[in-house]
Amino acid sequence: MIAVVDYATGNLRSVADALRRAGAEFTLTADPALLRGADKVILPGVGEASSAMSQLRERGLDTVIPSLTQPVLGICIGMQLMCLSSEEGDAACLGIFPTDVVRLPDRTADGPLKVPHMGWDTVDMLRGPLFEGIDAQTYVYYVHSYAPRLCDAAIAATDYGMRFSAALARDNFFGTQFHPEKSGAAGARILLNFLNL
Repeated sequence: MIAVVDYATGNLRSVADALRRAGAEFTLTADPALLRGADKVILPGVGEASSAMSQLRERGLDTVIPSLTQPVLGICIGMQLMCLSSEEGDAACLGIFPTDVVRLPDRTADGPLKVPHMGWDTVDMLRGPLFEGIDAQTYVYYVHSYAPRLCDAAIAATDYGMRFSAALARDNFFGTQFHPEKSGAAGARILLNFLNL
């Protein structure tokens, strides 16, 4: 059984739809016992980092999630919450991934840059089982204003005003800054790779 963490942030429906398309059995839950007993856990989310961390703390999930031993996938803000901290709301996060989340630049030497970074962009530097069968420069779908700095735990990268970690992995924890559930065939393959870990 796949447990999708329900902590009052958005995009649960799109993740649930993607899991249904993959033929996966899942439950939406914030129950620590169900999370600990699940085969896999997905931490989705859209919204603001400090508010999302408050939601996790209110449910006691700020201590549960880092203690999980099965494969865990954070998506978008779900991955950001697994980092050390976020500039968004000056949030202390779960500390699973050894990097900080920073605001994307709205200007480069070439001129202004639209933030949020919204739409299709490529990933490269791919490594690890999450990206099995995925080619470098594959397009994935982004909607974000903040991103994790590039670090040793990065298993994919994207350039948008800065080079940032498009995906992270450490032990049993994985994360994607992009939305695999909205990234077409490539995203479906990435989700399936996670489900097959």
